[in-house]
Amino acid sequence: MRLATYELQGAVRLGAVVGDRIVDLAALSERDGGRQVPADMLAFIDDGAANLARARQLLAGPDAARESRPLAEVRLLAPIPRPRQNVMAIGRNYKDHVAEGARARGQAMVLPEHPVFFTKRASAVIGPEETIPWDAKLTEGLDWEAELAIVFGRRGKDIPKDRAYEYVFGYTCGNDISARDLQSKRHGGQFFKGKSLDGSCPLGPWIVTPDDLPNPHDLQIASRVNGQVKQQANTSMMIFDIPTMVEELSAGLTLEPGDVFLTGTPSGVGFARTPPEFLRPGDVVEVEVQGIGVLRNRLVAAERR
Repeated sequence: MRLATYELQGAVRLGAVVGDRIVDLAALSERDGGRQVPADMLAFIDDGAANLARARQLLAGPDAARESRPLAEVRLLAPIPRPRQNVMAIGRNYKDHVAEGARARGQAMVLPEHPVFFTKRASAVIGPEETIPWDAKLTEGLDWEAELAIVFGRRGKDIPKDRAYEYVFGYTCGNDISARDLQSKRHGGQFFKGKSLDGSCPLGPWIVTPDDLPNPHDLQIASRVNGQVKQQANTSMMIFDIPTMVEELSAGLTLEPGDVFLTGTPSGVGFARTPPEFLRPGDVVEVEVQGIGVLRNRLVAAERR
């Protein structure tokens, strides 16, 4: 199932994407008169198993078409427009990306022994087609990073590898937009500020549930800037697989329903190119993950207040 958050006539709704149409699940449940489905993605995830079962029942019923409309008539938002907590992420999770970073810095390649975790501010999240602000006074080094994102569906701590997928609600596309100069020069090499600027965490276009994406470790993943391919890889190339990441991340740390986790980016990022390439106003950057869809955003010059 593909679940999307969208805006229609000023109201934010939750819908199921079926082909090129979107079905208003809350309105459909009201029409049906049975168990009500929330119109909010976080509330839906909080009772995910029951809400998914109800949504499948409704979509198979005779009234689904009456509560649907063309996708082109609505504005898609980030599936979770404002996560309850920071978006979590892993760095250096593709061997070729580790290698290109080492070359760019003139260092020997050393693969990580353990996952390298960091976070991005929840306020950095934007949706498909929303604009990424570019502030020349703050950064000259905005870079792209195509990523498969996990949305967790259950609270859990100290989760063993063999139970990791029990906690996954679904998957979406993520773009870990990174201000490389802030990240590497201005703030001591730490990731947080350079990866948390407003608009630096595009997510979308929707969440795909595991029944429609049974093998997240065999998906083509790519990024494009103005239609030119920059990254092209497969999620099978991850250094740490999803069960390992979930086990390590949840050790001593409680994951909550609706938490979002970015699983790393492959090679082809801008700072490691010769010469380096960075995003500029007017650029259109896309992330595509097989089985999910395309996440597209345009850069615009930011206005300082």
